[in-house]
Amino acid sequence: MVTMNLSLNVPTPLEYFASLVHTDADFALLEAAVSLAQDEYPEISVQQVLGEVDQLLARLLRRLPVDAGPLQKLRALNQFVYRDLNFAGNFNNYSDPDNSYVHVVLRTRLAIPISLAVIWLELAQGIGLSARGVSFPGHFMVKVNLSEGQVVIDPLTGQSLGREELAERLEPFRSRDVLSEEQEVPLGLYLQAAPPREIIARMLRNLKEIHIMQEDWPRLIAVQDRLIVLMPQAWSEYRDRGLAHAEAGRAGHALEDLETYLANATVADDRPAIAARAAELRRATH
Repeated sequence: MVTMNLSLNVPTPLEYFASLVHTDADFALLEAAVSLAQDEYPEISVQQVLGEVDQLLARLLRRLPVDAGPLQKLRALNQFVYRDLNFAGNFNNYSDPDNSYVHVVLRTRLAIPISLAVIWLELAQGIGLSARGVSFPGHFMVKVNLSEGQVVIDPLTGQSLGREELAERLEPFRSRDVLSEEQEVPLGLYLQAAPPREIIARMLRNLKEIHIMQEDWPRLIAVQDRLIVLMPQAWSEYRDRGLAHAEAGRAGHALEDLETYLANATVADDRPAIAARAAELRRATH
């Protein structure tokens, strides 16, 4: 177990992140999401960004009648976010890492679904709506429970989606080898509430994908560090960090991670390939 030195040193971004995601009780989703930008923007003040969202919430609350019901609140929230503040999807540059950084999204008003969802959820919960994130394949969603039932919403537009539209969006992700309709996973399973830890993991994996595409190993390693702090038993993340270390020429670190993977992922299909890569690195370090 790593013991942290309780001196008055300022925690590193990774230590700060670790303190935020340490337990699922009172998991501060917005704060953890904002803190993801600290590797790229070490100068940002997370508390200042949280303050900006608080100010937006205060503006929204001032607009609501005291006796507003859930449906009225939802309409006011969407009017505020999409019409007045003009938040939208950054369709011209979807793979820009800045789309994942909450403080940048607050400034540019351009986002990908999950980063805008995190802001939307904070505002929704702040006005008393029962709202949760939904880890829908390919496009993160949000949902709100109203007395009329559950409403699933696209966080990029505020548009509510019916069962047919959701089923249509799901089609490309359904297993190709499903033999009969009975074997299909019911739509409802894809609409379960995503725990905050899962939301942060998905944000990090979006960044991971971008950095892999750009072969940006130092940035990829920083993201992998966070994924491993977030999910210490996600063994494939150790493998991926190890491979990134190898690409960056850090054979010792690479070997350590690949050996952790091999020791724990005992039934993985890629074990022979990873064992061969580890043997190669071992030879290189001796």
